[in-house]
Amino acid sequence: MSLLRSLVPLIERAVMRADRALSRALQPRRSRGLLSLLCYCGWGTPERVELTGRVVLPRTLQPAANADPRWRNFANIVRRLLSREIGGIEVHGTLGDVQARATSDADGFFTLQFLSAGQPFSSGWHDAQLTIPGRERTSHARVQVVDDQVCTYGLISDLDDTVIQADVTSIGRMVFTALTGNARTRSPFPGVGSLYRALSRHTPGESVPGAAGQTVKRRGRNPVFYVSSSPWNFFDLLWQFLEYRRIPLGPLFLRNWGADLMSGHSTYKHGVIERIFNAYPGLRFVLVGDSGEHDPEIYAEVAHRFPGRVLGIYIRDVTDGKGDERVMQLREDMARIGVDMVLARDSFAAAAHAMALGLITPGELRSVAQSVERSLHLPILPF
Repeated sequence: MSLLRSLVPLIERAVMRADRALSRALQPRRSRGLLSLLCYCGWGTPERVELTGRVVLPRTLQPAANADPRWRNFANIVRRLLSREIGGIEVHGTLGDVQARATSDADGFFTLQFLSAGQPFSSGWHDAQLTIPGRERTSHARVQVVDDQVCTYGLISDLDDTVIQADVTSIGRMVFTALTGNARTRSPFPGVGSLYRALSRHTPGESVPGAAGQTVKRRGRNPVFYVSSSPWNFFDLLWQFLEYRRIPLGPLFLRNWGADLMSGHSTYKHGVIERIFNAYPGLRFVLVGDSGEHDPEIYAEVAHRFPGRVLGIYIRDVTDGKGDERVMQLREDMARIGVDMVLARDSFAAAAHAMALGLITPGELRSVAQSVERSLHLPILPF
């Protein structure tokens, strides 16, 4: 298994280098044909919004269905991975009354920066329009603007084996699940939708812990950010999964396997989380991950890096106790700086701690318990 783990990055790098070399040779011809804009979810503050996307040749993917055979799901995964990106294409974007432009790089990626001109962007969801000059088609992207003076706290979550059952601790099962599933057949962990809805829900008048031991009132829906090592090629699959399972939507931070693969998982993930913390200096966060890889270490480092900014850390136990000692040591370290790191066997355990902190209500805890009970067919609460 250790040999296989060491070979996977080498194989990925070789494939990406070959794909990039072929792409550079074909891009001049591709740019003269039909072009498609893949728009991801934008994010930002009332003063500044960032929206990433990709210029590619059009591809045809049938909408996912529960009855789709595995071979069709596999074919769609291959189509996503073998994207035909195009560099050097200028993209124009409009968000409200603000316009921005950017040029796609060698991997087809572009990032639009919208700077509010006098009138700040309002907190909440917005629609951005994107076009390629000379092309008639307009693409749309959702943008989440977060005002850290309005929202009480934020949620930063991993996806694989935290929200989605991915078997990251078993390379074979993980690859099979990833390559043969779709947005409707992939399974969330029991209760995760109810838990995340509770953590993000706006409840007027509810008090939650604030800085320096004070309490503050919730005044707006709490934002959710998803940080994953999955490639951007899977954005549509992951977004559809969240929608279908009624899990709160939020910006997805994924990886460009062509450029980001050389940086380690921990370095990449820690860098993204720091960007989110720095973007919202007035916001505290709940961090959710799993014990399968390095989430406990990454989150502990973030808690040290940003003292007083982490409300709690929830680690889903997916290793059958094999990593418990490691997490328990980190838990003791976190306790010394006043941060609870909870090794949670399920969503209810995390929800119970969140209720104790005042982050969710008793009614919301009951909702999580009922969701877990329905999935596991086991009683969680005695009432």
